Amino acid sequence: MKNYKLPTLMAAVMLVLGACKADFSRNDDGSLTMKTTVTQEQIQETISSAIADPLIQDLTASLQSGYVSVTGTRQRLNDPGKTDSMSFRLDLGISNGQLTASISNAQIDGTFIEQNRLDNWNQTIANRLSNFGGRNENATLQSVVITPEQVTMTWLVNR
Repeated sequence: MKNYKLPTLMAAVMLVLGACKADFSRNDDGSLTMKTTVTQEQIQETISSAIADPLIQDLTASLQSGYVSVTGTRQRLNDPGKTDSMSFRLDLGISNGQLTASISNAQIDGTFIEQNRLDNWNQTIANRLSNFGGRNENATLQSVVITPEQVTMTWLVNR
């Protein structure tokens, strides 16, 4: 009986990846190395949907060397005619083979955003960006690199 797990796994990964670019290479041990690239627009959409706050508008994610700079405006709850500026830095990393997101210096009109909200955003952003890697239990994140052009994640996919 032939082993159909790897072709099935690759087909499932390709369906999940959708619009992001993915390159595969087979390793000597039979595993795959998968590199996914995510554009600035995809990062921006992911962050915006992860925050999911209807009061936050004009969210812009700017890819820098090594991090993402995020700015936007937040409509005041009690005065919809006024907005406050919002900004934060997003760093992506790896812990135990999984993608991590870490927001720092998060402020709305000069006031720091509470940590429990940032923790929620961090987890949601990391989960959604991990989907670009196929969200497979056999995939381990090896590296994540942010350049002004794109975010590149390299995954090791075992059988």
